[in-house]
Amino acid sequence: MHEDLSTPPAFRAPPLSCDAHFHVFGREERYPYASAEPLRYKPPVAELADYLKLAAHLGLERFVFVQPSAYGRDNACMLDAMREVGPARCRGIVDVEEDAPDALLAEMHALGVRGVRINHSPVKPAQPGFSVTMLPRIRRLEARCVELGWHLDFLGPGWLTEELLPTLATLRCPFSVAHMGMFRAEAGPRQPGFVKLLDLVRGGTVQGYVKFTGTYRMATPPAYADALPMARAVIEAAPHNIIWGSDYPHLSFAHLVGSVQLFNLLADWAPDEAMRRRILVDNPAALFGF
Repeated sequence: MHEDLSTPPAFRAPPLSCDAHFHVFGREERYPYASAEPLRYKPPVAELADYLKLAAHLGLERFVFVQPSAYGRDNACMLDAMREVGPARCRGIVDVEEDAPDALLAEMHALGVRGVRINHSPVKPAQPGFSVTMLPRIRRLEARCVELGWHLDFLGPGWLTEELLPTLATLRCPFSVAHMGMFRAEAGPRQPGFVKLLDLVRGGTVQGYVKFTGTYRMATPPAYADALPMARAVIEAAPHNIIWGSDYPHLSFAHLVGSVQLFNLLADWAPDEAMRRRILVDNPAALFGF
């Protein structure tokens, strides 16, 4: 998948800047999609070489691959790309069974894997109490992550993020929450669930990170202006607990938005160069061990 790289970035990324959330997709004949459940989107071909052109355009030098839902728990496409980049410059977040063999996790660790994804559709309809059904998986993976020095990475709709906050408050491993928790920007930064998330990561009793990713999923196109007060609220509450990711290749939103536009939003959200360095360099280095 080719992005339009004719638009220059709004600012120069500082050295060692990290894209902390993106996906790669290979050709289906080599990397078949999961068949256990219907695909949420039509996966594109978005190979490593195309992504690296985008990264060079934005000045990004470190990379965190995230397992896309289309591949289920077959991480082969992502792990092959990680081998190509090498562990000096990349990390990965996989999706694995709770009882995955120790040897498999050790092999993944050597490649740079540092987290496990707990992923539910961002548009999953509200189902009160659903978070309780997730607890056995969360607790088992938490124990594995504590042993390995990994973290848990959560994606789900805002109502589910809010339901999970009491559990996140008790985690013994670090965690991250994608897309600003998927709290809809149109409801503003004072909506109760978002306020509770900020209180949790602000408190310092947990090592939790809010991801500036997938803005087009939680804010209003085409300018995503309503994301600005949300992002500023996160920066004010917990500047050491933010990481940024392109969420390339944007899947079913690719016709609406490009990675350069999303990168440029950070210039408005964090006008201070030192703050951008914290978000792009220092914070991901702390979480991922660069």
